[in-house]
Amino acid sequence: MKISNETKVGALTAIAITLLVLGYNFLKGRSLFKTGNFLYAKFTDIKSLKVSNAVCVNGFQVGSVYEIENEDENLKTILVGIKLNSNYNIPDNSTASISDNPLGTPQVDINLGNTKVLLKSGDYIKSDTSLGLMGTIAKQLTPIADNLKATLKTLDESLKNINSIFDPNSKVNLQSAIANIAKITDQLSQSSASLNSMMEKQNGSIAKSMDNVSSFTNNLAKQNEKISATLDNVKNTTENLSEADFKGTVNNLKAAIDNLNGVVSKLNSTNGSLGLLMNDKSLYNNLTNTVRSANILMDDLRTHPKRYVSLSVFGKKDKTGALQAPLEPANP
Repeated sequence: MKISNETKVGALTAIAITLLVLGYNFLKGRSLFKTGNFLYAKFTDIKSLKVSNAVCVNGFQVGSVYEIENEDENLKTILVGIKLNSNYNIPDNSTASISDNPLGTPQVDINLGNTKVLLKSGDYIKSDTSLGLMGTIAKQLTPIADNLKATLKTLDESLKNINSIFDPNSKVNLQSAIANIAKITDQLSQSSASLNSMMEKQNGSIAKSMDNVSSFTNNLAKQNEKISATLDNVKNTTENLSEADFKGTVNNLKAAIDNLNGVVSKLNSTNGSLGLLMNDKSLYNNLTNTVRSANILMDDLRTHPKRYVSLSVFGKKDKTGALQAPLEPANP
């Protein structure tokens, strides 16, 4: 029986396609026939999980993802088939979660439970939503991003307010204020230089003042004995003053003041001679008239002595009238 070349080419093509499918499935961790231990888990987000991705328990790979299918048309639940490499003892309260790796591919992690009842091939394992590394970072960065957004909004409003405040006049005023600050800074620099010159050890004013203070304190130290003696004298004086009879002195002074008040009261009254002399106007007038008459008499005696004394035999008596008022004193 002779086989045609076309049949040979067709058979080889079929064999090549079969080997290609088997090799592709083998590389993806799937076999042509569905044999082995399988577990299934339902997820709402598979985080870009692919077929043949690793399935690990405590970091050890126990299998791989065999298939991924959607359970409904809305893609709310995605079924992931897990093929185990061997018949492992997995408790029925274990959970499966998908952890994403930013530097590699995501994988399925099985967290073992603590019951004695084990999962069998074809059972469903409970799924657990894990945020993963990026999810955890994103969850932690979310409030920071919100705060940053609010801060930027507040900063934007502040900048708008500043722009509204800084009109041309305000800008000119700000420039003048900055110029004044520069002048003040220059003055402060000059003041600092002056202060440094004052604080020089040899020729500074402060150094000279300190020298004067030092010499003054030295003089005080030298005069310490004299100051002590002066203080002792002051102490003795205060002691003598404290021992003096101030009460008796005050009583004597009071008695003298009372006597003086009595004398003054007598002078003010008309009972005594001095009181009459000081208070009786008629007596004053009489004394004044008496003195005036005496003055007139003395002037008349000096002017007309012959009226009162006649010494010459041949003289004649002065018959002029008597003075009626004292003579005015002659001008020198």
